[in-house]
Parts: sequence; C-alpha cells; structure tokens
Amino acid sequence: MPKRIVIVEDNAVNRKLVEIILSKAGYAVSPAADAEQGIALARSEHPDLILMDIHLPGMDGLAATRLLKEDPATRGIPIMALTALAMKGDEECILAAGCDAYLGKPIRHESLLEAVARLLQARGEADART
Repeated sequence: MPKRIVIVEDNAVNRKLVEIILSKAGYAVSPAADAEQGIALARSEHPDLILMDIHLPGMDGLAATRLLKEDPATRGIPIMALTALAMKGDEECILAAGCDAYLGKPIRHESLLEAVARLLQARGEADART
C-alpha cells in the first residue's frame, strides 16, 4: 500500500510539480489549494505525511500546522514546511509552530524525495516503538 501524502500549496504549478514527483516515486498524493482544504483532507484521510506551504491565502501554513498538531486525531502526522522563507530565524519559527521538517523553495527533486523518505522512516520507527 503506497504511503499517502497531502500537499497543501496554493500555487497550482508548484502543487502539480510536487504531485508529479511524488506520484512517480510511488506515493499516493492528495492536493489541497489552501489550508482549510488541507486540514479537511488530513482529518478525513489520515495521511502518512503533510507537505505544507507557509504562505497560503486566508489561513497560513503555520496556523494550519498549529491546528493539526493540537488535534489528537492529526497530531501524529508529520508535517514538512515547503517555503521560500529563508531569512535567519524563519526555520526556527516554522519548527516552533509544530512542523517536523523544513524544505526551502525552489524545490529540488532529489532533496524533496530524500526529505520525504526520511520523515516517513522516522514516523515508521516511532510507530514501531508505541
């Protein structure tokens, strides 16, 4: 059974690019164009991983991450921020909001797949310990 990943990204081109990369790597992908859609998908599908853009229309990705991490039904789902934020302190803010990892844009194909595999492996190891 393929690992399920929710992609929350408002830019249609970026969303499709990530979706293609992950689908070709064998993952089952559910795209969301905003935080509200992403939260709904996370709650209904219980994916293995969420890729969260930070700059989203309406609710931003950090607020969405906080909501997901506060919810007992979704708090165990790893969330990786995908963002162009690259200023000093941005990564710390992103991780403090509850994201489990951070990947800067522009996204490199290999870096994305490595980061996804690393987070999914860490989750599998954590699940095995509980």
